[in-house]
Amino acid sequence: MKKIAVDFGSGTTKIYIPGCGVVLCEATCAAVEEYEENGQTVFGVKALGDKARALSGRAAVNTHIVNPVVEGDIKHEKLAAALLKYFLEKIELGGTKAKRVEAIFTLPCGIKSQIKQKYVRLAQNCGIGAAYFTFVPFAAVLGHNVSLGESTPVFSLDIGQSVTNIAAFSKDGVISGLSVNLGGGNIDVHLIDELAEGNNFKIGTLTAERLKNTVGSLLEDDNKMLVIDGRQISNGAPVSLAVNSSQIYDVITTYVDKILDYATLVISELPAEVASAVMRGGVYLSGGVAKMDGLPEYIEKKLSIPVNVAEEPRLAAVIGAGTILSSDDLLDAFASVET
Repeated sequence: MKKIAVDFGSGTTKIYIPGCGVVLCEATCAAVEEYEENGQTVFGVKALGDKARALSGRAAVNTHIVNPVVEGDIKHEKLAAALLKYFLEKIELGGTKAKRVEAIFTLPCGIKSQIKQKYVRLAQNCGIGAAYFTFVPFAAVLGHNVSLGESTPVFSLDIGQSVTNIAAFSKDGVISGLSVNLGGGNIDVHLIDELAEGNNFKIGTLTAERLKNTVGSLLEDDNKMLVIDGRQISNGAPVSLAVNSSQIYDVITTYVDKILDYATLVISELPAEVASAVMRGGVYLSGGVAKMDGLPEYIEKKLSIPVNVAEEPRLAAVIGAGTILSSDDLLDAFASVET
């Protein structure tokens, strides 16, 4: 059986093969074309993955950009299956080859059983031979290449595009944890609104994301700058605007502070001995937002706790899931199975 780990995220899908590394990282989106056929409205898939994302803001009037996964929940099961089949084909594991695949999927912490069943059906619809499931915090910490003890608790903070997973756990399971619908995507939307209100300037989601990733910073004296293209809202004229780190600092801290409020809540619910161990071991930080300049230092200051950042923060969960799938001991401790 071929082993793969799948992080089917709201923003991007990552696939990891033990021994090979991350073999795919593409946008979790589809471009769907709407047209008339025999007097009825029909929807057809026009593009998938990165090709679909490239059409965002540029698509024709009858083409819609759809994200099948929203805040960890599969909202469009048929599109999700079409997308994952497409990804499996790209890594030469599609069609009948999928029957010989063992896949482990990362799921948000505390996910409802109804949502998990959608992932089960997703694996079945793609013809995957055996499917395992693990929570993001387990996988993310193991993606730091950390050796977990039988009873030593660790604290995971994974900030994704639309979901943040927070949990303290040991090999015995989650001690305290939750997932919240907050992430980098919220920052992107707020940036669009902020520039529209304050600068009469309209940008799309791809530009907002690039702005966040390029000049976004939690360092108060940071002054990186980026010139972005957009249009004036008042008259529609194309225009460029220079934006620096200090201008978007408050937008970023608004959401980071909300996330840290939830992290504080999780820590406050820990038994005293566990809290003490977590304070010594620190936070294991991962997710796409984790690479933002100054974020580790900001968290350390706010929570008064050391911060450990994964070498590849946005890939930590899928790499850790691959580690779980490769070890019978870790599989027993941190995964459930559906065949």
